[in-house]
Amino acid sequence: MTTCGEVLVKWLELYGVDTVFGIPGVHTVELYRGLGRSDIRHITPRHEQGAGFMADGYARASGRVAACFIITGPGMTNIATALGQAYADSIPMLVISSVNRVAELGSGDGRLHELPSQTRIISGLTAFSHTLLTPAELPQVLARAFAVFNSARPRPVHIEIPIDVIAQPSELPATASAVVPSPPAPCPDAVARAAQMLKAAKNPVILLGGGTVSAAAEAQRVAEFLDTPVAMTNNAKGVLPPGHPLSLGSQQSLQPVRDLVRSADVVLAVATELGETDYDIFFNGGFHIDGDIIRVDIESEQLMRNFLPRLAILSDARLFFQQLSKELDIGSHTSIKTSSPGSLKVSAVMRQLAAQKPPDQQLHEAILQCIQTRLPDVIIAGDSTQLIYSGHLGYEARRPRSWFHSATGYGTLGYGLPAAIGAKIARPRHPVVAIVGDGGAQFTLPELACAVENKIPVILLLWNNQGYSEIKKYMRNNDITPLGVDIYTPDFLQLARGFGCTAHRAGHMEQLVDLLPQATASDVPVLIEIDENLFRAVP
Repeated sequence: MTTCGEVLVKWLELYGVDTVFGIPGVHTVELYRGLGRSDIRHITPRHEQGAGFMADGYARASGRVAACFIITGPGMTNIATALGQAYADSIPMLVISSVNRVAELGSGDGRLHELPSQTRIISGLTAFSHTLLTPAELPQVLARAFAVFNSARPRPVHIEIPIDVIAQPSELPATASAVVPSPPAPCPDAVARAAQMLKAAKNPVILLGGGTVSAAAEAQRVAEFLDTPVAMTNNAKGVLPPGHPLSLGSQQSLQPVRDLVRSADVVLAVATELGETDYDIFFNGGFHIDGDIIRVDIESEQLMRNFLPRLAILSDARLFFQQLSKELDIGSHTSIKTSSPGSLKVSAVMRQLAAQKPPDQQLHEAILQCIQTRLPDVIIAGDSTQLIYSGHLGYEARRPRSWFHSATGYGTLGYGLPAAIGAKIARPRHPVVAIVGDGGAQFTLPELACAVENKIPVILLLWNNQGYSEIKKYMRNNDITPLGVDIYTPDFLQLARGFGCTAHRAGHMEQLVDLLPQATASDVPVLIEIDENLFRAVP
């Protein structure tokens, strides 16, 4: 007899899933019956929230989907925060959970791990949450999930299976195949109209969101042909490379970039929410678009949120840029000179921005630049911490999918370390650095044990300012007596060594320069602590 749980594993393999994050429990052991005989790698985090963040980091770094096996009840409420972060940032994640037996659903009998309704709790954090009542439903519900991941706005999907259904006999169809629909292509007439608007524009600007990470070459070609300044959201960093003459970076919340956007007569906004956490991170309401907006998005409702467009195009970003290139008659290669009108506009804005940088941001960016210089292929996964706030504005990633953090979107703490672990599993040949503050580190620090156990040598760069420094500053600026922000700070070096990691403290930049390449030679995680009060830019 082959059980539903065993067939599930086979279907996951058909869809190309190679990694499962999960903590086995009595309600999920039947999901594991076929896992040991498969080629799927299983990683045991130390908390279900860590499982979700690992799957998130895995997907961001690779573009592929990982699965999570989660127990009924507390397992699902534990992973809910990770689902919220992935939902906010449009990250694909497949969460398979158990649930109580079919006859017990919603009974209120006080069964182990019982919730009145898991799907009601989780449905607001997922593209959909489905209860599988018979094994025969499995192929269709998985097909729906991977249609979301590959052909729509990618977001988490939750499938719960009653523990008696997991163990029921089931057979994989003899002609089983994983069919994934193609992403939507744009309406040709709409693209033609967009091309006319862009060719007639005197001061166009392009705004790129996270949905363009698979369209970097196509987006760059269009920008260079039109000689148009380009701003990228946090999740789009790297679509234009560092120092590109048309790149404004991700500084849309700073006034010089805002002035340039407001002066634009046409704004092409592709795969971006145009939301607060990318365009108004100081919450002052100062981002405005006065020109005509061309919006392109894979989700029809998103086309109409925040800013109403003059032209709305429902499309995958890459397919849109490919069609726009044909409409504009762009050749296979374009180039841009630093003396072009668009480049000169960008250069003037970048000079204004450089002159306005406060000393703290300059130091933070110097540390980030040190990481990038010493580890050229680095992937950085960040938490909500000062280095990341500065990097959100000033850091320029060398390629897409190499910079992501939780300081925008849902804005959770504890994300950086487990997300880095997931990214390192997905991209084992790349150095992966988690940038985490001392407060956020205490949310998920036990995941170091998971990394040691599985020989995942991430680098944990810990920015230690002895508490919630940014919140403390915010309280003072708003005439609130600081309370709850001066938290106890443990000895992180001793803790890391107790988990089996290597640990160092960098007292100045030269020490950091030496420690980073050394850390990549380790086969266990390496913690490098920077004490904000003691760190010096020069020895």
